[in-house]
Amino acid sequence: MEFDLLRAGGILVAIIAIGVEGLVASGVMAAQTVLMMVLPSMVIFATVAFWLGMKYGGYRALQ
Repeated sequence: MEFDLLRAGGILVAIIAIGVEGLVASGVMAAQTVLMMVLPSMVIFATVAFWLGMKYGGYRALQ
Protein backbone atom coordinates (compact mmCIF):
# COMPACT_ATOMS: atom_id res chain seq x y z
CA MET A 1 0.00 0.00 0.00
CA GLU A 2 1.46 3.32 -1.02
CA PHE A 3 0.86 6.36 1.14
CA ASP A 4 0.52 9.83 -0.26
CA LEU A 5 0.03 12.94 1.84
CA LEU A 6 -3.77 12.90 1.54
CA ARG A 7 -4.15 9.24 2.53
CA ALA A 8 -1.68 9.48 5.42
CA GLY A 9 -3.33 12.67 6.69
CA GLY A 10 -6.76 11.05 6.50
CA ILE A 11 -5.60 8.08 8.54
CA LEU A 12 -4.08 10.45 11.10
CA VAL A 13 -7.33 12.43 11.38
CA ALA A 14 -9.30 9.18 11.75
CA ILE A 15 -7.06 7.98 14.59
CA ILE A 16 -7.45 11.30 16.42
CA ALA A 17 -11.23 11.30 15.89
CA ILE A 18 -11.56 7.75 17.25
CA GLY A 19 -9.49 8.67 20.31
CA VAL A 20 -11.49 11.82 21.04
CA GLU A 21 -14.82 10.04 20.52
CA GLY A 22 -13.71 7.26 22.85
CA LEU A 23 -12.75 9.71 25.59
CA VAL A 24 -16.00 11.64 25.25
CA ALA A 25 -18.10 8.45 25.24
CA SER A 26 -16.30 6.88 28.20
CA GLY A 27 -17.18 9.73 30.52
CA VAL A 28 -13.74 9.80 32.13
CA MET A 29 -13.58 13.56 31.59
CA ALA A 30 -16.14 16.17 30.72
CA ALA A 31 -16.67 16.57 26.97
CA GLN A 32 -15.67 20.23 27.19
CA THR A 33 -12.36 19.29 28.81
CA VAL A 34 -11.63 16.73 26.11
CA LEU A 35 -12.42 19.16 23.31
CA MET A 36 -10.56 22.12 24.82
CA MET A 37 -7.47 20.39 26.22
CA VAL A 38 -7.01 16.89 24.90
CA LEU A 39 -7.95 17.40 21.25
CA PRO A 40 -5.52 20.29 20.62
CA SER A 41 -2.67 18.43 22.32
CA MET A 42 -3.41 15.30 20.25
CA VAL A 43 -3.39 17.35 17.05
CA ILE A 44 -0.11 19.08 17.92
CA PHE A 45 1.58 15.83 18.90
CA ALA A 46 0.32 14.06 15.78
CA THR A 47 1.54 16.90 13.57
CA VAL A 48 5.02 16.88 15.11
CA ALA A 49 5.27 13.07 15.00
CA PHE A 50 4.02 13.00 11.40
CA TRP A 51 6.53 15.65 10.34
CA LEU A 52 9.41 13.86 12.08
CA GLY A 53 8.35 10.57 10.52
CA MET A 54 8.32 12.11 7.06
CA LYS A 55 11.76 13.64 7.57
CA TYR A 56 13.17 10.34 8.88
CA GLY A 57 11.60 8.43 5.99
CA GLY A 58 13.14 10.84 3.52
CA TYR A 59 16.51 10.44 5.19
CA ARG A 60 16.26 6.64 5.12
CA ALA A 61 15.20 6.67 1.47
CA LEU A 62 18.41 8.47 0.53
CA GLN A 63 20.68 6.05 2.42
